[in-house]
Amino acid sequence: MCAWADKWGMEYNVKKCKVMHIGHGNIRHVYTMKGQPLESTNEEKDVGVHMTDTLKPSAQCRRAAKTAQTVLSQITRAFHYRDRHTFMRLYKQYVRPHLEFAAPAWSPWTRSDIDCLEKVQKRAVSMVSGLAGHEYKDRLEELGLDTLEERRLHIDMTQVYKVLNGKDKVSSDTWFASAATGARATRAAADPLNLRVPAPRLEVRRHFFTQRVPGEWNKIPALLKNTAMVASFKNGYRNFRREELAGAQHGRGAR
Repeated sequence: MCAWADKWGMEYNVKKCKVMHIGHGNIRHVYTMKGQPLESTNEEKDVGVHMTDTLKPSAQCRRAAKTAQTVLSQITRAFHYRDRHTFMRLYKQYVRPHLEFAAPAWSPWTRSDIDCLEKVQKRAVSMVSGLAGHEYKDRLEELGLDTLEERRLHIDMTQVYKVLNGKDKVSSDTWFASAATGARATRAAADPLNLRVPAPRLEVRRHFFTQRVPGEWNKIPALLKNTAMVASFKNGYRNFRREELAGAQHGRGAR
């Protein structure tokens, strides 16, 4: 690698190169570059996402929430009367993107990390003037918003749709396997658009993007999966989820 870099005039700065040891059984070898030992690190930022040697997204959640809280505070100081139309436009444009940037790569699964992010939106919603609802979910419904946890599911499914339909320049075969290629004939295998649901051994692996999305994707009607446009899929999936959640709520009420 160093020889290639030197040949093409792209010499590495060894002082900026580090090693992250991942896994409980990692032997933690000392790696060298040009005869110099590389520094070991527990956390690094890669394309705007903070990664740690545990592969858990807690550090990313804390930093995203902190940045979003700072921007939200700046907005609240600038706007003393916060009507829903103006404040929600500001929130969606300047605050929420910090809470959702590259979410498929680090979507949290522990309640503490989920709440860390949701707390920012709860604060934002509580600042809107003139809302009748007192509970968080009532205020969200009044504003036409979803929880951040629900939005991350929407983002996940949209990303799966893009991968499987060639909207992103990646090979879907390297990400997913069709349920129809499985050894057993199952209900999921009957739909050629369904994905095989993996069975990872480790919890942290279970929550990676390619591991967590097949089960949810397989619930989506085949007609919606075949939608030609990304915008149409987003709108269709939003309606599908609302019906699904309403049906689940009705079922709980009937019991």
